[in-house]
Amino acid sequence: LLVGHTDTVFPADSPFQSVWREGPRLRGPGVADMKGGLVVMREALHALESGPAAGRIGWEVILNPDEEIGSPVSAPVLEAAAARHRAGLVFEPSLPDGTLAGARRGSGNWTAVFAGRSAHAGREHHLGRNAVAAAARFITAIDGLNGQRPGVTVNPAFVRGGGASNVVPDRAVVRFNVRVTDDDDATWVTHQLDRAVASVHAPPDYTVALHGGFSRPPKPMSAGQQTLLDALRACAEVTGGTLDWAPTGGCCDGNNLAAAGLPNVDTLGVVGGGIHSDSEYMEIDSLVERAGLVGSLLVALATGDAAFPEGGDARDPAGP
Repeated sequence: LLVGHTDTVFPADSPFQSVWREGPRLRGPGVADMKGGLVVMREALHALESGPAAGRIGWEVILNPDEEIGSPVSAPVLEAAAARHRAGLVFEPSLPDGTLAGARRGSGNWTAVFAGRSAHAGREHHLGRNAVAAAARFITAIDGLNGQRPGVTVNPAFVRGGGASNVVPDRAVVRFNVRVTDDDDATWVTHQLDRAVASVHAPPDYTVALHGGFSRPPKPMSAGQQTLLDALRACAEVTGGTLDWAPTGGCCDGNNLAAAGLPNVDTLGVVGGGIHSDSEYMEIDSLVERAGLVGSLLVALATGDAAFPEGGDARDPAGP
């Protein structure tokens, strides 16, 4: 199963919409995350199907349009596809030094809606209940969770509320993201969010409605993933290259596939950096290098020179 996404984090009206070459790099929205990866996928499949191993391995491609917001609609499609395959290849960009992702943290997104009471900010300020101030107290509480538990991060990312400065605001909205390393972290965060809501929720003066949850579970290193990484390293060594992997705080559709039981490697796209910012770039030479690496793996799996993961259950933890 080969998976990629067609969306970026940049809206249509973003000023960062052009693509240009800058020496050995290409800069632009999504060039690394993951337009470059889609090119790598296509060329690797072309190499497989134009050579002697053509037709000796089955494959399926899924390109989804909602990965950057957690794949809320495509997640069931990915889960169903995971059951049809023995290995997954996802074409997110590698880390800037070419390292692949091993274990990944899980992720969740929430929206907190605060309701207070409007009033004249001068004449009847005492009758008002400031929803923006309540949201600020909540943000302070959840931001304070950072550093309390290794591998847990909380990022308040969006705040909106209020209007005219002479009106006590009666509505505010906060959106935030949480990353966790394991299920225990997720349980702890859920408890802490409940406490943060309870510290502000005080009807009839203030009410807080919390929406959302964890959309991507953590992806621990598994025995199946290790098998695929070892096979990739062997392919790289044939041409005198090296290949390494490391845990990362990011998450992607590889998390979804792993949770559905499919061993996968999820950073087989181009080498690049600055993703999710207006400094995003890809190393142009990595297009050829990564396409060759993935093509070699596909051929090795097709011919039996590389083994598929045993059992095909990505949820089984790897040994020490």
